[in-house]
Amino acid sequence: MHDDTRRDDILIAIALTRFSVQFEAADPELADRAWRLAADRLVEHSVDAREAVEALDLKE
Repeated sequence: MHDDTRRDDILIAIALTRFSVQFEAADPELADRAWRLAADRLVEHSVDAREAVEALDLKE
């Protein structure tokens, strides 16, 4: 799989995770769906949290 596609999927997973956290109280069902979609994208690429940070060049 192309590196840009992998990076895009990781960014989408991060956005979905953030959405899930922010809207958990307002719409738990939608938040849960976003969480599952995020997890699916990361599993598809066999990426864990540390690898996501490395793939996106996020450094503290």
